[in-house]
Amino acid sequence: MPYEAIRLESDASSRVATITLNRPDKLNSFTRAMHEELAAALGQVEASGARALVLTGAGRGFCAGQDLADLDFTPGAMTDLGELIDAHFNPLIRRLQALPLPVIAAVNGTAAGAGANLALACDIVLAGRSASFIQAFVKIGLVPDSGGTWFLPQRVGMARALGLAITGDKLSAEKAESWGLIWKTVDDQELAQAAAGLAAQLAQQPTRAIAAIKQAMRASTTQTLDQQLDLERDLQRELGASYDYAEGVQAFVEKRAPRFEGR
Repeated sequence: MPYEAIRLESDASSRVATITLNRPDKLNSFTRAMHEELAAALGQVEASGARALVLTGAGRGFCAGQDLADLDFTPGAMTDLGELIDAHFNPLIRRLQALPLPVIAAVNGTAAGAGANLALACDIVLAGRSASFIQAFVKIGLVPDSGGTWFLPQRVGMARALGLAITGDKLSAEKAESWGLIWKTVDDQELAQAAAGLAAQLAQQPTRAIAAIKQAMRASTTQTLDQQLDLERDLQRELGASYDYAEGVQAFVEKRAPRFEGR
């Protein structure tokens, strides 16, 4: 399908795909059309055999969350936000979390509301030093959605999570890094190159193992130690029969760089 609200680019040599939210005049805020295009693009990325994905925003911001102009505020006919979340935001977050390849958020400028939590749904978050994260929901009488009430306590603890959600205060990229909310900050002018370089590096890694690491780490938040030990055993048994494991061991023995294929 032709894309207008996003851009999809693929680098055949590095096998890295890049999705850019492309409504810069609206700080890349979400509309239903953008959701539909993003869902289609993620399907295209999976089908293409890409081995890493970068998600970023065009212009001066990453994503300002939901575009309120795309909602109906007519008395008696107001948009059902639960229906909107069920149809678009929750499937997007679940899909990003489940993608069998590493996903990097390159956060430029503002990441607010669902836009902040979209970034947190990615596996690794890089942010420019001028970037910021805002749980803006409370400012219009709402609760954080798109996984915000799960990501925040998991990463920064309950005290900081409640503070961010209840005040709606802006969190700088550097403080977000120091709190453990994101992976790393870089100079603004280096963000695109840093994200592309990291994605290219990860695309050369055993992406099947990366998918299993994602699965195991996320399962640990709801499982007991005994359950987690069993999951580690099962995943290790599966990976121990994979091409990439055999290649990794052979490369180690031969003292050469491994050539992983994600199988």
